[in-house]
Amino acid sequence: MAILVAAVILVGALCLLDLLLTFGVVRRLREHTTQLEGLLNTVGTSDPARMLGKTVGEFAATTTDGEPVARALLSGETVVAFFSPTCGPCKEKAPAFAELVRENALDRQQVLAVVAGDGGDEAAAMTRLLEPAARVVLDHGGEGSLAEAFQISAFPTFCLVDAEGVVRVVDSDSARFLVPAEA
Repeated sequence: MAILVAAVILVGALCLLDLLLTFGVVRRLREHTTQLEGLLNTVGTSDPARMLGKTVGEFAATTTDGEPVARALLSGETVVAFFSPTCGPCKEKAPAFAELVRENALDRQQVLAVVAGDGGDEAAAMTRLLEPAARVVLDHGGEGSLAEAFQISAFPTFCLVDAEGVVRVVDSDSARFLVPAEA
């Protein structure tokens, strides 16, 4: 009988310990969720308008076709679009952007699409989607990158840059300033 009482007490103590640990894990998960939501709200919603009217920083890159691209090589107005292959809105807006470029019959030389990241299958798919409409650069970030030159920290971002490298329009939606041409 004493062994049975000891076993019940031991099982009860283990259940109580398990319950306390479970409450601790739930509390910690709530804290992590709050921290992650805060990070997503600050990183993903940076103000792209801070570049409006400013000159783009120096950059040098090569398109997927092997063509050099630099701020000094921009001529006329250039549409520059920034996408990330891991960004849900980018995956939705990239096809619409490519279609708008085609609808407006924009010269491919005046459209630059920047795909952020270090390659991979998703970046390759996005690149294939954008290449018929724009010159495409795979941007790995860091010093001299296009994202740094344009001070981009949120995706997607669309810019209209003049021949002097001054940002004239910035938006998170290309449809707001790249309106389909009238038939």
